[in-house]
Amino acid sequence: MTPEDIQLVVALCKARAGLKIDPAKTYLMESRLAPLARREGYNSVEDLIAGLKVRREEPLIWALVEAMTLNETAFFRDRATFDQLRDDILPTLTRMRGPEPIRIWSAACATGQEAYSVAMIAEEAHDLEPGARIDIYGSDIAERCLEKAQSGLYTQFEVQRGLPIQQLVRHFEKIEDNWQLSPRIRQRVRWRRINLAADLSGVGRFDVILARHVLTALDDGIRRRVLEGLAAALPSDGFLLLDADVAPQDLTDAFRPVSGRTGLFARNPSFRAAA
Repeated sequence: MTPEDIQLVVALCKARAGLKIDPAKTYLMESRLAPLARREGYNSVEDLIAGLKVRREEPLIWALVEAMTLNETAFFRDRATFDQLRDDILPTLTRMRGPEPIRIWSAACATGQEAYSVAMIAEEAHDLEPGARIDIYGSDIAERCLEKAQSGLYTQFEVQRGLPIQQLVRHFEKIEDNWQLSPRIRQRVRWRRINLAADLSGVGRFDVILARHVLTALDDGIRRRVLEGLAAALPSDGFLLLDADVAPQDLTDAFRPVSGRTGLFARNPSFRAAA
């Protein structure tokens, strides 16, 4: 890739999705863009970029940006987060909300393992109020990831990463060499394509938002805007779950850490979303 090619990829990723791409990591660009080049009928990544410069077609631009997104995920990634959700957050919210549904959003869900992990937790939780309803939503910028998520079909390698054998037996069916989640669990999650770097005012309100392993991939200015958009989507008593080493208060005053709960944040009472 030429320096001009690299700068074009970096600029498109930042402009369209707020992604922070290190221009020095050309090997990363080439490894992620090579499958896209083959899929689109190009002989090389260089030919793909040349075609993009000529055609400037939106679907191809977005396919490039989506290819550069970080889609690393696993079932029950950082298990303590899900234990906290099952044992503390969900019981507390169901007591507070009564008959109202609890809405949970897995933002930047990649191929869906996080959202389905939440669905399995909701299915198995024992301390919820009678009749409690939990609505789960998963979103990502990459349409191909969402297609896989909707299928609920995963490889042996994918189910071995973090998924306890009890959940595998209880919730999955063997389909040839793969495993598919039961229709009951798949139907608990609704999917939607959302660009976190865009205007989030229309996404709705959620009681819990998981935005883990995504903020560090964003440009600093975009990260602040995303956090404030997420804060506006939470009620005053809602919760944001992040990576253990992320401190949103370093970027915005929209959140404050929940004492004694690693990676858990509440909306700052003094925060007011921009009109």
